[in-house]
Amino acid sequence: MSYEADAHQAQMQILRKLLLSPSASFAALQKATDLTSDHFNFHLKQLVEVGYVAKKDDHYELTRAGKEYANRMDTDNNVIEKQPKLSVGLMINDGQGKIVGQQRLKQPFYGFWGLPTGKIRWGEPLLEAGARELLEETGLTADLKLGGFYHKIDVDKTTGELLEDKIFVVIYGTNPRGELITDDEGHHNEWIKTEDLVKKDKVFDSIAEVTQLATGDGVGFMEQVYKYTSEEY
Repeated sequence: MSYEADAHQAQMQILRKLLLSPSASFAALQKATDLTSDHFNFHLKQLVEVGYVAKKDDHYELTRAGKEYANRMDTDNNVIEKQPKLSVGLMINDGQGKIVGQQRLKQPFYGFWGLPTGKIRWGEPLLEAGARELLEETGLTADLKLGGFYHKIDVDKTTGELLEDKIFVVIYGTNPRGELITDDEGHHNEWIKTEDLVKKDKVFDSIAEVTQLATGDGVGFMEQVYKYTSEEY
């Protein structure tokens, strides 16, 4: 199990107490931490200042932001669990045998070739995220459809340590319009045949699976573990 860097353990205990009850008094929260009043008051104020906890009458309760944060807590260990990153993966077909290939020119995986990708924003519909990222990453618009979901787990080839955990919403685009941005900060784009893309020196092996999802009928799902050396990552 992987965890994020968390708040002070006393703050996690306060959040846990409020996660499991509608509200709690100062005394009840302090009892959950076993801290002196001064130390406890300091940590409670910290949670109020960051907007996770609010005082209502003589009790304290989680704010909306506090509920969202604390809901990711492993309550057995009082830690916030890490979750997979959610992104769109874009396969854009020009109708003449070529797709948009992208070389990654930023860390991690510097120099690797794959497809344009981008993070999905909070509350953003999937196809809207695909259209936005396509325009930002390539300068293009296209007719988009949902192809499927791809869970890509990257581990260190030597140690087995988890490097990346990503879920891609695979989006297939046809009838592209606009002029392709070839070079931008962090990446290089070009129209390329899939068989030429997979022959690049450094290429993500997931292209075959993503292609199958993008061009298949309906909405599919795939999951795969890939191994990389420390130098590749």
